[in-house]
Amino acid sequence: MNPSDDPSICTPSKGIQDIGQHINEREPSLLIVSSEVEEFYTTHSGTEGSVGINRFGKNMIWTKSGTEQRYVSLVASGQREDRLQDRLYAFYIEKIQDPSLDSDLWVPRVAQVCMADIGGPKGYLQFTWTSKLSARLFCGEHGSRLSFTQLVDVNTVLAERWQDTRVYALFRNGWGMSAVCVYTIADIDRIFKTSNFKGHTGSVPSPRPGECVKDSTKLPTEVLKMVDEFSEMEEWVTSGPLLVTHQYYHHICVDSVQGKGNVLFLSLENGGIHKILERNGQVFVIAELQPFNYIAHILSMMLHSSTGKLYLGSSRELVQIDLDSCEQYGAQCEDCVLARDPYCGWDGNHCTTATNKTIQDVENGNHQVCSNISRGVTASKDGIRIPLSSKYFLNCPTFSSHAEYSWRHHGNTTTTPCICTGSEHQCLLLIESMGPEQQGTYSCVSEERGYHRTLVQYQLQLDSGATGLASPRFGCLGLVLTLVLTLLC
Repeated sequence: MNPSDDPSICTPSKGIQDIGQHINEREPSLLIVSSEVEEFYTTHSGTEGSVGINRFGKNMIWTKSGTEQRYVSLVASGQREDRLQDRLYAFYIEKIQDPSLDSDLWVPRVAQVCMADIGGPKGYLQFTWTSKLSARLFCGEHGSRLSFTQLVDVNTVLAERWQDTRVYALFRNGWGMSAVCVYTIADIDRIFKTSNFKGHTGSVPSPRPGECVKDSTKLPTEVLKMVDEFSEMEEWVTSGPLLVTHQYYHHICVDSVQGKGNVLFLSLENGGIHKILERNGQVFVIAELQPFNYIAHILSMMLHSSTGKLYLGSSRELVQIDLDSCEQYGAQCEDCVLARDPYCGWDGNHCTTATNKTIQDVENGNHQVCSNISRGVTASKDGIRIPLSSKYFLNCPTFSSHAEYSWRHHGNTTTTPCICTGSEHQCLLLIESMGPEQQGTYSCVSEERGYHRTLVQYQLQLDSGATGLASPRFGCLGLVLTLVLTLLC
């Protein structure tokens, strides 16, 4: 069930009973309810017992496998014109029984079953899938050795036409990299309908194995035998990566924003979330969210699109995030537009929830749409008196990871580089030794896509009547950063 503000009552299903002992909270599951049928699909991962896709309801089906399998997701194909052809797809990884030295131990796969499948006749595949086929998933760049085989998570964006439904698959590889590949249901369906059967050299019987029929108990024996012995497709379901990164992601959720693209939410190892825009086949990192005030391992992530909420679960708490958290982009129109967040726009005073009256440019992030908007006042610090020969740090907030930050002294760029601390979202300038030449105005300037902005200004004055270290506020920070600079040099 999806979380909702509306009260809901959970009542037992009359058509699906006594399934509690077969449900594992870590296994994918899917409940299909209509006026004609109530069916519950779930998977069983491992090496023993009913490994595979199981169905509970009027026509129960159990499966067994001779290989070790770990299931990641179950996806319904969506209602087709001919309801008889409705299918269920399972995404999983399978352990190779005899891997070579240069091959992967686990390979990603997708399997299909027909929802109308009621098993075979007595004596052959009774209470077992007669339509189950599998195909290898490929996520990588053709012509190179860059590929990803560790299937981690799957999320689906439904479309009006079942063929256009998009499956977003999160992969990792052994080199500490993650990738997202996108497959359509049409891509997957084509492989199962047209590919040759791996290891099979004879003619293909009719109806084609894997085709959905009205009564599977009446399928010819040669069809059942082929499904039993040659269920793997020779052709792979392939896709080039939409996103490749050296981050190690654990979960993926995708939200479709009408007319503006899709937004991906990817969980990080430290409990953070990357919010990424996908538009016209290109991706743009909008922001990094920190939902926890400590380093956390995210155990679950669920998107509730209709209420605009993202739910994250750790071992300690459940956190709710608003998809339109727009205040993080600052108090300037240009910063709001440059973020390219489909949920946010400038209303003349604030970066807030996007409406048809707010200013935004999701496609290009063109800050010039703000040309007629009045500018805010640059934050300016009061004069700071620093003892002679003291070290001192000036800090500047960094709102965007896409901007370049620099410090200017009397309008000239400083020779000392800006030290950006990703975890603190600050850009620092080290004054090595305070003297007469270091007095004056210091400005922190950001530049992004041609937009320059002075974020903060400091007025430094020499306190000639005192010597020694700067104020304790910066002493500890100065020691830490001095050690960091020493290690980097």
